Formats: sequence, structure tokens, C-alpha cells
Amino acid sequence: MLEHSFVSVYDKFKLHFYRCVFDLVRERDGSLSAMEAFSLEIIHLLDRPTVGQFADFLNISQSNATYKVNNLIKKGYLERQNSTSDRRECHLILSEKYYNYLDLLSSYEHEVINRIQTRFPREDVRKFDEILTVTSSELMPECSE
Repeated sequence: MLEHSFVSVYDKFKLHFYRCVFDLVRERDGSLSAMEAFSLEIIHLLDRPTVGQFADFLNISQSNATYKVNNLIKKGYLERQNSTSDRRECHLILSEKYYNYLDLLSSYEHEVINRIQTRFPREDVRKFDEILTVTSSELMPECSE
């Protein structure tokens, strides 16, 4: 029962996300492809990775990652920033254009959270938050750095 419920909620978040991505991805000059949209999400979740870290995470070549990054820079969604500790190293920084796009994608998450807080008692919401925090920080080590 828990597994079915969890997968059902996760699938609905994914479906909503995919619908938003495809609404934003249109065949016009300068728009994002679906692969570029997913690449931006990965860069966002890796939190200022280098091109090498991005390539390693996706298990792709450095040159392939550089090609993807350069296209995203050209479209205005991404910038490079030199590392303060090693000037040879560049971190990938998401631009204001990306954050405007992200606001469209994350509004559903906020809507569902507001519904949870309205529908359930405060103590249940607090316990749910605790369960999610432990799940993220302790039970998903494959996704942590």
C-alpha cells in the first residue's frame, strides 16, 4: 500500500513536470529542447557543477557535455563562472532566464504543499515533513554528494 501510494504521488509530480516542460518547449528559434530542459534541471540539482561534474553525472564525454553547455549559454539559460579557488575551473551558473522558467515548473509543488497544510492537522504535516527530511538525508544516499 505504501509503495503504491508513493509511486502514485511521484508519478503525478512527474506527469505535471513533463506537461510543463513540453508546454515550454516549442519548435521555435531559441526555445529549449526537452533534453536541454532536463539538462538544466540536472545542473540545478547538482548546484553549480563544473562541466566535468555534469559530464560525470550523466556518464557522457566532456566534449558532449561542453556542447550541451555551450548551447544553453547561447540560449541565455546558463553562464560560466570562474572558481575562486582554481581559476582554471568554471562552475555552471543558472541565469535569471532559467529561474523565470523554474518558477513556472515549481508552482505546482507549492500548490500541493499548500493543499497538504490546509487538509491535514499541523502535527501530521510536521510528521510528514520529518519523514521526508529523513528520507532525503538518510535513505537516499545514492543521490547525495
